[in-house]
Amino acid sequence: MKLLYQTHSPYARKVLVAAHELGMADRLEVIHHETSPTRRNDEVFAFNPLGKVPVLIDTGLTLFDSNVICEYLDHLDGRSRLIPTDAVARYRTLQLQALAQGMADAGIAVRWEAERRPEALRWPAMREGQRAKIVAACDYLEAHMDEGLATDLGAIAVATTLSWIEFRHVHDFQAGRPRLAAWYARFCERPSMLATALSGDTLD
Repeated sequence: MKLLYQTHSPYARKVLVAAHELGMADRLEVIHHETSPTRRNDEVFAFNPLGKVPVLIDTGLTLFDSNVICEYLDHLDGRSRLIPTDAVARYRTLQLQALAQGMADAGIAVRWEAERRPEALRWPAMREGQRAKIVAACDYLEAHMDEGLATDLGAIAVATTLSWIEFRHVHDFQAGRPRLAAWYARFCERPSMLATALSGDTLD
């Protein structure tokens, strides 16, 4: 399998961490691609009409969107390990994944208004409105994250999104949130996280 990847994407990192947790990382050929709305990458557009990574290519099948790819990998061996089959646990996992994705989306919007957009075109109210979503989501996580170290897809999505928020200095989510900070520190010790550290700069 080939995974079109970006070393500074929270969405791509989620897929690769999931692959490590599933014991499938050695089955992936990881190929880094720079993508940005302002710099077209034709190699990525050839597989994803949105021009985004991650993209998974596997024997006649091409999948894009991190949620879709993670679900595919989770069922590839005929059993689900990252998405629980129990209804209550399943929807809690999927809700955490959705929350994490929304946080990453908001964080990217913050960066557009803080540094990526030409200064004269930046919109401070949009930046602060998107940052407020991240603050509220982190407060929610402080109140609701389990003390244990579950390795379901929801936890992976939260950890990889928080790692990107930290990497890009979008919000100090650990300040004033001891439970979330402790959970995050423990999760970052997992081999899957240590093997997939974020790196690189955005090229617009």
